[in-house]
Amino acid sequence: MPSWELTDLQGHPVRSADFEGKVVLLDFWATWCPPCRKEIPGFIELQERYGEAGLVVVGVSLDEGGAAVVAPFVSKEGINYPVVMGDSTIVEAFGGIASIPTTFVINRDGQIVERHVGYVSQNRFEKSIKSLL
Repeated sequence: MPSWELTDLQGHPVRSADFEGKVVLLDFWATWCPPCRKEIPGFIELQERYGEAGLVVVGVSLDEGGAAVVAPFVSKEGINYPVVMGDSTIVEAFGGIASIPTTFVINRDGQIVERHVGYVSQNRFEKSIKSLL
């Protein structure tokens, strides 16, 4: 996984190094994106089900309105995983994000093992995650 540092919705730094040794589902999304919103309940359930086993879902918001737009949405939806505010640096680090949602599955060694563009079902992500935990 490329090295990155972004801020969470409270302005605190979050770094890729914080997730070393974890299976990471890194999701580029935005509040205004219908397929992104459709994936969120599945991500919440996956985090609940597999968090203790070493999964971390990380939402990288590409909303232009910043945390002021994203924080109320995260609260309303009950998102239980870290959400950070994305920027052009992380988009470039992951090879450019042409459309959202774009989601990366990253193994415990920090290697990107899958890249998905567009909506993907919870079941599909669950199969990938279970094989890596």
